[in-house]
Amino acid sequence: MAERIAVGAVAYDPKVVTIWEMINDFFRARGIPSDYVLFSNYEAQVEALLNKVIDIAWNTNLAYVRVHRRTRGRCKVLAMRDTDVEFTTVLIAGTNTDIRTILDLKGKRVAFGSRDSGQAAILPEYFLGTNGIDVHKDIRLTRFNLDVGKHGDTGTSEVAVLEAVTKGEADAGAVGDTYWARTLAAGGVDRSKVKPIWTSPPYCHCNFTVLEERYTQDLEAWTEALLEMDYNNPAHRTIMDMEGLKRWVRPQLAGYKPLFEAVEAVGYFNASA
Repeated sequence: MAERIAVGAVAYDPKVVTIWEMINDFFRARGIPSDYVLFSNYEAQVEALLNKVIDIAWNTNLAYVRVHRRTRGRCKVLAMRDTDVEFTTVLIAGTNTDIRTILDLKGKRVAFGSRDSGQAAILPEYFLGTNGIDVHKDIRLTRFNLDVGKHGDTGTSEVAVLEAVTKGEADAGAVGDTYWARTLAAGGVDRSKVKPIWTSPPYCHCNFTVLEERYTQDLEAWTEALLEMDYNNPAHRTIMDMEGLKRWVRPQLAGYKPLFEAVEAVGYFNASA
């Protein structure tokens, strides 16, 4: 019998267990012995991958950047969701403010999500910087450091950002486009009080990361099977709806360039473990 492939995932929500039980069944039906290992945070998952406790890590973009830095690039991305390919950050503002563009944020109260959230903290700081706004000097910044270690997966800090802008406790804030779109669709945004003012250039989000030396035939077979998951198949659709995609796609590594640049520009790894 082939050796089990251990896949790491972070338990940011109870549904993670349900998702991975179904994914296990998907692979076992194809004769691929795959099992999941849950972690409470991405830093622990990265260490497990580096120490070869797991074979594959279902990583956020920040966790992938950490692995890439720690291995000096000797890692590989297997696949990602179609929804991970063109992720963006949305800057929102109170409708009762005079904020119309990103440049209007100077001197304003701005809310960011958890410090380890790529979409709601690290990249917003970087994008503001590229537009000539120093978050330490030019704005009055509030950080909602909630669920640190989950890299913004729970969305809790983005909820806090939206609430702060809605209540007028912040003039503007940063959230991920998926949270913004989902909350809009659910009627959770008071459009009389909150408006979007800027959308970032696209970047990539989550991916399956492996160590370069571990990428062998079994992981190639695992990847090819994953890519065959079909949204038109009702059994597969349940998994894909819960995981938030319609198609698994091959990696588009150029989309991680903004975050590689961002962590350097804001000194993220100098200020965190």
